Amino acid sequence: MIQAKGLTMHYGPVVALNNVSFEVKRGEIVGLLGPNGAGKSTCMKILTTYLYPSKGTAEVGGIDVLKDPLKVRKVIGYLPEILPLYMDMEVRSYLNFVANARGLAGGRLKERTDAVLDACGLRPMYRKVIRELSKGYKQRTALAQALIHDPEVIILDEPTSGLDPHQIIEIRQLINHLAKDKTVILSTHILQEVEATADRIVIINRGRIVGNGTINELRDRAKDSDRMALSVMGDRKDIERQLSGVHALKKVDFVGEIDGCASFVLHSKIGAGLWREVSQLALAQKWPIRELADRPLTLEETFLTLTEKEQADVSQ
Repeated sequence: MIQAKGLTMHYGPVVALNNVSFEVKRGEIVGLLGPNGAGKSTCMKILTTYLYPSKGTAEVGGIDVLKDPLKVRKVIGYLPEILPLYMDMEVRSYLNFVANARGLAGGRLKERTDAVLDACGLRPMYRKVIRELSKGYKQRTALAQALIHDPEVIILDEPTSGLDPHQIIEIRQLINHLAKDKTVILSTHILQEVEATADRIVIINRGRIVGNGTINELRDRAKDSDRMALSVMGDRKDIERQLSGVHALKKVDFVGEIDGCASFVLHSKIGAGLWREVSQLALAQKWPIRELADRPLTLEETFLTLTEKEQADVSQ
């Protein structure tokens, strides 16, 4: 449904995007993740035909964004980071205005208005002036305008920016519901956002793609060791001394102590079978074990590893 091909964007001497290529399949939620200034919004604006790239092109729903931008706009719903709201209009007047601009009228207009009011939970606010709405309801209203024409592709730029935790959960649930019959791409710098909603993640840093895959695929690419969490009741120094004899072990990080248990993160070569040796040691020493489990990289650690690696490659 979305195919970016070698997208490059220059703002004078600044390179905002550098040969960016990726795909989004029908029914997928793909998170475009990166720090502020990474090039996410520029990429979104090219996909939505707000900007023309310096090089490269993209297709949305099989339509070239450069050759037929008006047709592209018919198949997408766009929620930009800065909400496109008219603050002095009522919610109903605003949605009618957007629907009319999209060519909706009569029974189809009523059908789609009812659908977005229910999907976005806006019925209690239907006759309210937009400036009187909370931040969460303003976000819902802006999302409703993106959905009013029943688009095939939904493009969301920082959809939960500035929301409180309850509002964030509500918007996440709505995005997951939309993906049942839509294609969704969302841009964010909030790691938890993509972890909670996205099927696949494209990580962009300094205008380049540094990762593209599921969370587990990206973790596998980023990790340089297997890790285990170990929490044992006993003396920290004695436990560390016993662990020093484990052949597969590369490194021991002490985490802390709680309720008389010393907690560690153990590192080994990938595939070294560390858990077997640690289990045998625990049985031999008769350790009361509180925890013995794999400790995969967090999404934050994965993100930092991939972006730092890319920065190191560029500096070389």
